[in-house]
Amino acid sequence: MAVVGLSTAFSPLRGSWIAVRIRQQGCKPARVSLSPSRRRRTSCAAAIRAEVSFIDADEAKRLVAEEGYTVLDIRDRTQRERAYIKSSTHVPLFIENQDNDIGTIVKRQLHNNFAGLFFGLPFTKLNPDFAKAVKDKFSPESKLLIVCQEGLRSAAAADALEREGFQNIACITSGLQTVKPGTFESVGKSELQNAGKAGLVTIQGKISVVLGTVLIS
Repeated sequence: MAVVGLSTAFSPLRGSWIAVRIRQQGCKPARVSLSPSRRRRTSCAAAIRAEVSFIDADEAKRLVAEEGYTVLDIRDRTQRERAYIKSSTHVPLFIENQDNDIGTIVKRQLHNNFAGLFFGLPFTKLNPDFAKAVKDKFSPESKLLIVCQEGLRSAAAADALEREGFQNIACITSGLQTVKPGTFESVGKSELQNAGKAGLVTIQGKISVVLGTVLIS
């Protein structure tokens, strides 16, 4: 009998669902002959990897305080510099893309003129050494609380680490943007939930007030 596991995560900010872990391991497809009198099926032993726990900030705090979970921060460098959970370990899932092929140069320029300007986001690419870097720091038996800003990257990172044999993984649903001030002891100039905000979006409210005042006048 096949066993199926399903975990999902949702990010309200981006309106996206992630569905992972529909897996069947150690199993050969069933074979059925065309003749009913000679019908046969292969035996099948299915296995499933451990499920990732998607939890809220309060439960995450309890796991760290009472069950010995270590916080693994997988955000990019710029978000980490704004604010991070004290004593957390940083291994970014995405790193800044400094490639200089013509295609990347064009994409980087377009990014910097829009997302970089308005949201303060660096132009990044998937970190090819992510899993190796985590394995160098932690054993597969380690208890890891994976955090990112919105929850999507942590779900992807958890799936990658499961494939490497990690069994005790938890993620904060919708990420650090949902963490209330004081939940974790943090380091940085901003609150954890605001670490993803930069660029012109941080002053758009002030700009709107000024423009509104000018129009009224």
